[in-house]
Amino acid sequence: MSISMYLASVPPILRVLTNLKAILEKAAAHAEAKKIDPSVLVNARLYPDMLPFSRQIQIATDTAKGAVSRLAGLEAPKFEDNESTFQELMARLDKTIALLATFKPEQIDGSEDRTITLPMRDKTLTFKGMPYLLDYVLPNIYFHATTAYAILRHNGVEIGKQDFLGKIS
Repeated sequence: MSISMYLASVPPILRVLTNLKAILEKAAAHAEAKKIDPSVLVNARLYPDMLPFSRQIQIATDTAKGAVSRLAGLEAPKFEDNESTFQELMARLDKTIALLATFKPEQIDGSEDRTITLPMRDKTLTFKGMPYLLDYVLPNIYFHATTAYAILRHNGVEIGKQDFLGKIS
């Protein structure tokens, strides 16, 4: 039985990003209701050597747009990584969600064995399409989404597991 690379990538990634946007909306409302400077939450970290909340969103969206583009054999658009407010981070999520929604199954299905090269700072990683998606992309997106969730929850934003999972159909 073969896997649809489109169904294994685009819908679950869209779900994570859509749920993250809803979580950001709750965080912005929380900051306003509690009279907390929103930049405190946007720049919050779980531990001093970890990346801040804003960077978690940037990496999740970069991973998402890069993955789907690479699986389709296209160049991923570049974003500036300069968001510093909830509104800017939500706009980045919207932009990424809109991009992913443009992809069609025929662009991604059949990419299981496509060679994917991923330049890193000090090396280049090479994958085949399916291991790239299942072993690298999805775990990375879930890691950064979970970390963003944990940062907000740790700072008192009233969110729970259902916010992370989203509406179950």
